[in-house]
Amino acid sequence: MAASLKLPQLRNSSKSAVSKTGVLTIHGYGVRVRMQSGHLEIEDGIGPERRKFRLARVGHGLKRLVCISEDGFVTLAALKWLGDQKVPFVMLERDGKFSLITGPTASSDARLRRAQALARDSGAALEIMRELMSAKLKGQQQLVGSRLNNSEAADVIAKLHERLPYVENLDAVAHLETQAAYCYWSAWSGLPIMYPRQDMRRVPGHWSVFGTRKSILTGSPRLATNPPNAILNYCYALLESEARLAAVALGLDPGLGFLHVDTPARDSLACDIMEAVRPAVDAWLLNWLTREPFRRSDFFEESNGNCRILKTLAMKLSETAPIWGKLVAPWAEFVAQTLSSGIRSKPVIATRLTQRNKRNVQNTVMPPVHVPHPEHACGSCGENIPKDKKLCLKCWERETMKEFRAGRKLAQGPESLAKRANTMLRHRQKIKEWKPSNLPAWLTRDVYVKQILPALASVPKSRIRLALRVSEPYSADIQAGKRIPHPRHWQLLSQLAGVSAASFGLT
Repeated sequence: MAASLKLPQLRNSSKSAVSKTGVLTIHGYGVRVRMQSGHLEIEDGIGPERRKFRLARVGHGLKRLVCISEDGFVTLAALKWLGDQKVPFVMLERDGKFSLITGPTASSDARLRRAQALARDSGAALEIMRELMSAKLKGQQQLVGSRLNNSEAADVIAKLHERLPYVENLDAVAHLETQAAYCYWSAWSGLPIMYPRQDMRRVPGHWSVFGTRKSILTGSPRLATNPPNAILNYCYALLESEARLAAVALGLDPGLGFLHVDTPARDSLACDIMEAVRPAVDAWLLNWLTREPFRRSDFFEESNGNCRILKTLAMKLSETAPIWGKLVAPWAEFVAQTLSSGIRSKPVIATRLTQRNKRNVQNTVMPPVHVPHPEHACGSCGENIPKDKKLCLKCWERETMKEFRAGRKLAQGPESLAKRANTMLRHRQKIKEWKPSNLPAWLTRDVYVKQILPALASVPKSRIRLALRVSEPYSADIQAGKRIPHPRHWQLLSQLAGVSAASFGLT
C-alpha cells in the first residue's frame, strides 16, 4: 500500500518560548491566543517559522505578553487567564506606537482620583513635575557630561536644573524641559553609528550618525528615519506601557496627566511618570551605540523613508520591558503618595510595585536593577559572538588570510628582495673569510649538540638574535635545535650558554 500524503503540521515547541526575563513576544499573521484544555494556547509566526505552544497555569514564568501583530484574535477566556495570572497584555507597533494594554488593576479610590483631578489647582502637580523633571535633567546632565564628553551642554542643562525649584507654574517647567531637550539631543546629533563592514554598502548615508531626534517626516520623534531613533521610539513605547501599568496598579487614572495635559490618543499621566526614567533608556542605547554595531538585517526602510524595526530585534527589545517597569515603579508610587498627602483622611498607599513598606518593616534594602546589555556582534558580519571576541571564526580566518597575503606581497617587493640579497651576500662573505683554525679545538659539533644547545633553552631569543645578527624566527629555530648554525657562531653561542674550556678541565 502506498504511503499516504501527510500535510505539514505546526511545530509544537517542547522548549519554553518565554524568555529569561519573562517576556513572550508574538508576531506574524493569524495570531491566535486562546484557551485549550486549561492551557493558554498561542499560535503565531509566518510560513515555515510558524509555531504553536501551550502554557500551564503553574510554572509558566510569563510576566509580559507583547504582541507586535495586527492580524489575529485573543479570546475573552485567554484575557481572563492572563488577568488571573497578573500578566499584562501589551500591543505595540514596530514604529514605536503604543496601541493598547491590559493588566492587573487596583481598587479605585475616589479620593485619590479626585486629588489627581484637582492637582493642577492644589499645587500637587507642580510639586510632582518638579521632582520628575529634576530626575530627568540630572540624568541628562550626567549622560552628556560623562558619556558624550560635552561639558558645554552639561553646563547648560545644569543651569536649567538649578532654576527648576523656583519655577511657579507648569508652563515654566515645560519651557525648561524644552530648552534642556534641545541642548541634550544636539549633543547626540554627531554620534557615529557602527555597522558590520559587510553591511556598509547597503546602509543609507543618513543612517551613519544619530542625527536629529525630530523626524523630517512628521516634525516630531514619530516615524523615525534611522535605526537609533527607531529603537528609542520602540523602547519609549515599552516604557510608556510600563508607566501605564504602574499607574493603574496604584489606582490612578493613566489618562489624567499634569504636564502632558489631554494628550490625544495617549495616556498623559503615563507620559509624565516616564520622564524620570527616559535617561536610563538613553544610557542603555548609548552603551549599545558605542560598543556594538547595528545589523542592517534588523531594519527596513519604507518607501517614505520611515525606518522600521524587524521582528527579530523587536522581540529582543521587548525583553527589556520588565527592567523599565522596575525603574518606573518607585516614581509611580511617589506620584500616588504625593497626591494622597493632600487628602484630609489620608489613604494608605500600598507600595505593591516596589514592596517598599514591607522592606521598611524588615529593614531590607531594595535590590539594584540590572539593565541588560545588548548582544555582542561580529564587527565584520554582525553574527552573535562571545563577549571576549571581536570577530567570528569565519571572519577571523578571512582577516588572518588577508594579512598573511599582504605580508607575503610586502616581503616579495623590490625593496625587500634587495635587502634580503644584501643580507645573504654579507653572510656568504663572512663564511668565505672564516677559517676552521679560528675555532677552538674543544668546540666540536658533538659539544655543541650535547652541551651548548641544552643550555641555550634558558637564554632569551632576543640575546641570540642580537649576538648573531639574525632574524627572530631563525634565532627561535637555533634555540629549539631545529637549525644548527654555521660553526663561526658556535663560540658566541657558547659564551651565551655559559659553556667554556674550563667546563671540560681545559685552560
